[in-house]
Amino acid sequence: MSSLRQRSRRRPELNLVPLIDVLVMLIFFAFVTMQFKSAATLNITLPKVETAGKNEFKGTVTIGIDKDGMVSFNGQNVTDEQLLTLLEQVKNVDRDIPVLIKADETTQLKKLTFVMDACRKTGLNKFSLQSR
Repeated sequence: MSSLRQRSRRRPELNLVPLIDVLVMLIFFAFVTMQFKSAATLNITLPKVETAGKNEFKGTVTIGIDKDGMVSFNGQNVTDEQLLTLLEQVKNVDRDIPVLIKADETTQLKKLTFVMDACRKTGLNKFSLQSR
């Protein structure tokens, strides 16, 4: 019985290396899945639509119209003629590519209808208007 008391117990150790590895992987996963571009970076305030539901967009073509009427195609500012040319090129690649239109809530209706009409003229009929 005295031999049991003389044995010193091993202190339990917490192995931190696997915990740190898991933490690093979680941080890496968070950075990979983040989306850094938003309507705020494009300086566009989206209009609020009560009946819109969720605007989930999985396409590759985004047209933005800011409050001053400046049009951007996938983040690059373009003129009206350049927009028509770019939309024509998109149609030649794939006619079924969805187009997302992000217009500021104070954008003139004339500019918005021009962009929607440009999509229809080039044959890209799968366009939607994003709201918040």
